[in-house]
Amino acid sequence: MAAALAGSLQRCGAAPAAGSRSVATRVAAPERAGGSMRAEDFVRPHLLKLKAYTPIEPFEILAQRLGRDAKDIVKLDANENPYGPPPEVLAALGSMAWPNIYPDPESRRLREALAAWNNVPVEHLLVGCGADELIDLLMRCVLDEGDKIVDCPPTFTMYVFDAAVNNAGVVTVPRLDGFKIDVEGIKKAVAEHNPKVVFLTSPNNPDGSMLSTEELREILELPTLVVLDEAYIEFSEEPSKMGWVADHPNLVVLRTFSKCAALAGLRVGYGAFPLGLIQYLWRAKQPYNVSVAAEVAAVAALSNLPYMERVRDALVAERRRLFDALAAVPYLQPFPSHSNFILCKVADGRDARGLKDALAQEHGIMVRHYATQELNNFIRISVGLPEHTDRVMAALAAMT
Repeated sequence: MAAALAGSLQRCGAAPAAGSRSVATRVAAPERAGGSMRAEDFVRPHLLKLKAYTPIEPFEILAQRLGRDAKDIVKLDANENPYGPPPEVLAALGSMAWPNIYPDPESRRLREALAAWNNVPVEHLLVGCGADELIDLLMRCVLDEGDKIVDCPPTFTMYVFDAAVNNAGVVTVPRLDGFKIDVEGIKKAVAEHNPKVVFLTSPNNPDGSMLSTEELREILELPTLVVLDEAYIEFSEEPSKMGWVADHPNLVVLRTFSKCAALAGLRVGYGAFPLGLIQYLWRAKQPYNVSVAAEVAAVAALSNLPYMERVRDALVAERRRLFDALAAVPYLQPFPSHSNFILCKVADGRDARGLKDALAQEHGIMVRHYATQELNNFIRISVGLPEHTDRVMAALAAMT
């Protein structure tokens, strides 16, 4: 396993070996009929079957579709931070110097600030255009065609999407009751399928459950790369595991500014990586992947940690209030969450999709709806401002 992983990493930053076929030569020659050709004939064959990722609709499009003023919409479908970033962010963006010059390809100012904040050596840190970019970068550097990842649904769907983009297989290990991770199932999957990567999310999206320290230690003993996605860790009681990376050569920890710092629109993610891995990620990443504006905003956000802590505390307090209120609704079964959202089972014969649509069309409230094998008839509600909770509960009461 270690040799295979090392081989993949070497290929990530090196020129093709003698005799190897390039991507271009692997693609079949375009079909020609009467001197004509089709553009899709140039696409890699596995991508022809790729299902597009379904993102949340932009705010202004939502407003137009619902026939409402954007300010009248309560947007609780994408786990965005309703308080906005620290005031220093807007000030820094307004006085941003050198937007006409390419950004620092190493994001040095931001990485140094992150190292101080997380007490992690700067050489372990890499910044991306959102954590999504880092997930894809990892897969491009680690996975060969046909390699496998372990996915533990229900969880963040980008792992499966990026695996499909990179022509990798997915070994599914569903979660147990209460969304608990199936450690024994993961061990079995690693033994039988020899996956390159196991993806874990803590707190997990969409249910908000936590991975215990003991479970993580047990999984780290397996001969596979473990990627721990901590996008929502700031809203939990648990400390980040970023500091573990220096002692575990098979651990990657990902974080984001989208939630805690309310910078979802500027796309800033970061991660801690083992030194043996990060050197190849540096070779493979796009040179100017983090914009000047994104780095300026993230550095400014870190200059006011007390603001971010107050916002976090406010959202955690509102999460508790929202949970108690949802638990009192006869047809909803909310699950305890360590994040900034609450997952609810829709019961008593109610239809989750119908509930979502009614909240949107009749009340201008946007929530997330699920109808998958693991989450049949569920909705997820992001934690908003106190007045957002009030509107949600008033709307639900009107539907009772």
